[in-house]
Amino acid sequence: MKVIAAYLLAVLGGNLEPSADDLKNILGSVGAEADDDKIDFLLSEVKGKDITELIASGREKFASVPSGGGGAIAVAAPAAGGAAAPAAAEPKKEEKVEEKEESDDDMGFSLFD
Repeated sequence: MKVIAAYLLAVLGGNLEPSADDLKNILGSVGAEADDDKIDFLLSEVKGKDITELIASGREKFASVPSGGGGAIAVAAPAAGGAAAPAAAEPKKEEKVEEKEESDDDMGFSLFD
């Protein structure tokens, strides 16, 4: 991710085709280590491509990924119209069952003694 950030910083700074040395200089300026393999891979993937088009296609791909926000799915529609709404508005009281702590007497020792 830091290699991508360095690439984007270089492009935003006006360097439309940053080199590996450019990325290493950016990463080195903040004390980050530069991985040559990752830099070479990134540069080979973006070579000759417009960064705005890459970002746009990435957004499209990312939009199709399920986000897992199941909050709206868990809410069921009331079957009897508005009659079930007051019941759903009331928070259910959950019974708090306090577990009885087990005694160390039957083991013959205590872990913290």
